[in-house]
Amino acid sequence: MPLVSMTEMLNKANKEGYAVGQFNINNLEYFQAILQAAEEEQSPVIIGVSEGAAKYCGGFNVVVALVKELMNSYKTTVPVAIHLDHGSSFEKCAEAIHAGFTSVMIDGSHLPLDENIALTQKVVELAHLHGVSVEAELGRIGGQEDDIIVDDAEAAYAIPSECDRLVRETGVDCFAPALGSVHGPYKGEPNLGFDRMEEVQQLTGVPLVLHGGTGIPTKDIQRAISLGTAKINVNTENQIAQAKVVREVLAEKPDLYDPRKYLGPSRDKIKETVIGKMREFGSSKKA
Repeated sequence: MPLVSMTEMLNKANKEGYAVGQFNINNLEYFQAILQAAEEEQSPVIIGVSEGAAKYCGGFNVVVALVKELMNSYKTTVPVAIHLDHGSSFEKCAEAIHAGFTSVMIDGSHLPLDENIALTQKVVELAHLHGVSVEAELGRIGGQEDDIIVDDAEAAYAIPSECDRLVRETGVDCFAPALGSVHGPYKGEPNLGFDRMEEVQQLTGVPLVLHGGTGIPTKDIQRAISLGTAKINVNTENQIAQAKVVREVLAEKPDLYDPRKYLGPSRDKIKETVIGKMREFGSSKKA
């Protein structure tokens, strides 16, 4: 099956009351585990690629080629989108689009509203010419994403009226309002702004995106989905699960040096974690 944008899969998820997981890649094992999990679960899937991860893997073109070749090798039949996560500029979004990404996020959340809108409009114009979906963000999500750190004092809840204006004036396909989630592990219990989430969804009418999906209780995930969240991002949980297995294998066999012998089991753990998230989000058997 060819790569697809996020638009159709997220609209379908919104209509049918489930969410599609965005699972970020970090190295080869993540590509393999995510695609294997999606096919086994017959779930649509979004492969999230940060600028830092793309650079680590050899660039946007390498990422696209690797996904396509693995899909051919695995005979993938489910919808797969490759999504630039937290694109930092128009130029980076354009680079990803021309490399074959089927979706991009332009993160202008650090800018004044008018500048965020202008930047997002520019990205949407280019992306939609190429059939590529666009995600935007408003407010600031706490925690760390690549080299970007937003501490608790800088984190800001999105204002619903501003969300409505950004979505209307840009024509984005999905939208990530900052509503209390964080990148990375939570310090204490998550405190999502559900009332504001509901208002944003009613005003904008587009599928919402929940960043920082690691560590959010299932009941909160289900409530977020019921309020229009159709895309949930997960990375930290997979990283923690992988690292734990690598440590255990090397502790048990300290003389081991073949990376396939410790990265293989860690890949299986990533796959297991992704399958669990697909079932939690309700996307299994929705391909």
